[in-house]
Amino acid sequence: MNMGVTKTNLFTDQQNRLATIGKALAHPARIAILEFLLKEKDCVCRAIVDELPLSQSTISQHLKVLKECGMIIGTIEGKQVCYCINPQYWNTAKELLAKFLIKLKPSCC
Repeated sequence: MNMGVTKTNLFTDQQNRLATIGKALAHPARIAILEFLLKEKDCVCRAIVDELPLSQSTISQHLKVLKECGMIIGTIEGKQVCYCINPQYWNTAKELLAKFLIKLKPSCC
């Protein structure tokens, strides 16, 4: 018996994709990183560290989450990694979230 299995195979592809987007957006530091990248278009990790009140290692962990889900991409330039928003993923995420949110109708119990 696998205790650590998340059972994602029990859910639709769309549900899993929305959950991945939700995880990427589930921390204010990642929101701040995305806002910074949207404003700057692209930047090196050092610029993000200079902008946010977090350590370089903490920012690197958040960048890893964003990169693993595909929301951002990084290219190596010499000894630095330059990050930017992945436009293809960003557009897909917007479409998935819009389709999901439009289904929600405010109601009471």
